[in-house]
Amino acid sequence: MLRTKTVEQSIRDTEEPEHALRKSLSALDLTVFGVGVIIGTGIFVLTGKVAKETAGPATAIAFVAAGVVCALAALCYAEFASTVPVAGSAYTFSYASLGELVAWIIGWDLVLEFALGTAVVAVGWSGYVRSLTDNADWTMPEVLSGPDAAAGFGFDLLAFALVLALTVVLVLGMKLSARVTSAVVAVKVGVVLIVIIAGLFFIEAENYSPFVPEAEKQPAGSGWDAPLVQLLFGYEPTNFGVMGVFTAASVVFFAFIGFDVVATAAEETRLPQRDMPRGILGSLVICTVLYVAVSIVVTGMQHYSELSVSAPLADAFKATGHPFYAGVISFGAAVGLTTVCMILLLGQTRVFFAMSRDGLLPRFFSKTHPRFRTPYRPTVLLGVLIAIIAGFTSIDELATLVNIGTLFAFVVVALGVIVLRRTRPDLPRAFRTPWVPLLPVASVAASLWLMLNLPVETWVRFGVWMALGVVVYFAYGRSHSRMAERR
Repeated sequence: MLRTKTVEQSIRDTEEPEHALRKSLSALDLTVFGVGVIIGTGIFVLTGKVAKETAGPATAIAFVAAGVVCALAALCYAEFASTVPVAGSAYTFSYASLGELVAWIIGWDLVLEFALGTAVVAVGWSGYVRSLTDNADWTMPEVLSGPDAAAGFGFDLLAFALVLALTVVLVLGMKLSARVTSAVVAVKVGVVLIVIIAGLFFIEAENYSPFVPEAEKQPAGSGWDAPLVQLLFGYEPTNFGVMGVFTAASVVFFAFIGFDVVATAAEETRLPQRDMPRGILGSLVICTVLYVAVSIVVTGMQHYSELSVSAPLADAFKATGHPFYAGVISFGAAVGLTTVCMILLLGQTRVFFAMSRDGLLPRFFSKTHPRFRTPYRPTVLLGVLIAIIAGFTSIDELATLVNIGTLFAFVVVALGVIVLRRTRPDLPRAFRTPWVPLLPVASVAASLWLMLNLPVETWVRFGVWMALGVVVYFAYGRSHSRMAERR
């Protein structure tokens, strides 16, 4: 259970012809992937919700704080991704440092995280598209609009079709995926820049007063809905005030989820030692700057107490008498979510592929396509399953599992950096995380704090999924592992 897979062996496994992925990505491709998956509903929705309910104009500071937490994790990811340029992200890193059982657990966690993330985003995209078609006086039948919209049976045809279409794109090759992502990200970033530049002309200084509103006690949660930190320590989060900014940071953090997906493409990068750190850190910096700029603009256009929760950016422009920009924002949100969905699906298939190649899942899934050199078998399997989940299931309540899964991965990767520095100090490292072990320890502490702010119900569901993963490992993975065969 504690056997580790050496970095050298991991790299040798990538050279087997039947299980090798094509190297075609550059630093620019990786940065585009990162920006494509990070900028999603967070920037279009969370900004107004957090400003109105939690932090006021100080939402910009909350985005900075959340960006710092992600930067701590990103520095750890950058060292691993450049040192172990193998598909699988946190799963592969854990296998090289913390052992097979921990690697399996984090891989099992990532499979759930990316699957639910893909389905949630697909359903969100479907909602934006239906909103746009309604504006054009064409309405989808309720029965094909998903279970939330239909009174009885409902199937979300748009979400189902989107996941299947993106599955085809991923099967056809990473370079095609990168081109599609680049085109869509250009539109999405363009819309965000329009919001920032146009919004500057409608800012009123008095809307920033007070910049940090006076603190208000937040109604305490109870039972399953209460944050775990409240049950453990009696801590009750506050809205507004200085502590409200940190409460807001734990909310807007989820707008950054996704930059770790860049690490899953390490094996398909031409120069991973140089380009992986650039892609991971570059995309995080770009998105943090855009998030802060948007939050400053939207809270300057309209007083935070009057902001809309469902569509704050679009409604802020409507409030200033400019509905055209509201339509542009809705279009940008709908277009932008396609890349979020595709890159999450990409991340899941690469983790599944890496686990299969190591024998922890059936090796049938680790053979690549003879022409496109993509892991087409897990891509098709997972794409169809997620399309069905997105079509039939209302999964809003499961969305928080994506958050806790990501934070858990952050903790494991940070610990892995510390362990591998001690066990393999001789290992060539193209990028070195600074201030080890202090920085990784800070990353672990920050991630755990955000995890403690999640509801008890989320922890229980996460624990059940992890327990199921341990059962599967002992029933199949432990005996079929290639490490067991080699020994």
